[in-house]
Amino acid sequence: MATPTHPDVLLEPVRVPSVADEVTDRLVTAVAVGAFAPGEHLPAERELASMLGVSRSTVREGIARLREAGLVETRRGRSGGAFVLASWTPASASAVRRTLEPALPDLEPLFDLRARVEEMVARAAAERCTAQDAAVLREALAAFAAARGPAQEHASDRRLHDAVLQVTANPHLVALRRDLLGRVGLGLPLEPYRAEVFTRALAEHADLVAAITGGEVERAGQVARSHFAMSAEALRETLARGLGAEGPAAQRSASATEA
Repeated sequence: MATPTHPDVLLEPVRVPSVADEVTDRLVTAVAVGAFAPGEHLPAERELASMLGVSRSTVREGIARLREAGLVETRRGRSGGAFVLASWTPASASAVRRTLEPALPDLEPLFDLRARVEEMVARAAAERCTAQDAAVLREALAAFAAARGPAQEHASDRRLHDAVLQVTANPHLVALRRDLLGRVGLGLPLEPYRAEVFTRALAEHADLVAAITGGEVERAGQVARSHFAMSAEALRETLARGLGAEGPAAQRSASATEA
């Protein structure tokens, strides 16, 4: 029998991540980047399973792990389900690294494509906005301005951008945007939202609505392209935090969560 060349080297068993491990990491990362804000209700198991292409039992196991980590709590009753408690716990960093670090090279060109598509959406909306559309957009803007807390702000943010999308009156553009959002969101077609950028988001939302309702096609495209850069910033800053290189924005995010 041959003598080992390096008898002092001990090899660890290879660990192959399970589907439940990957789903858990995706959900932890989604919470960390703000796809689900503190206080927000996670989608139902069936919906999450459809988004991620896995079984409900796998999603159930992933949510149970988030609950054990202190990221969500489960409430019973008609309006029950899993609700986000915090955006970050000590267990978040490793999940964020495993999810975002290998994906980032593919995400960077997607960020560029996403910005260009959102510019196209805004330009189309500005070209086609009717008086009725304008009323809906202004109402959505007012709802965002009146929102209180991350959960309300995030929900109002989604409603406003969905309203802009509907103004395009193009179902293929709607499908394209949803597909890109899902790819940027690692399988979850949900826009990241960070409570600390509310003031910036409100100003940019107001500019976007004003440009669309005023028929300013070029301006609407410019505002949209700049505005959706925030989503890319959220993922990059979350990865930086996971790697231990927290910048000022990440530190503000942590403070907001702890408060």
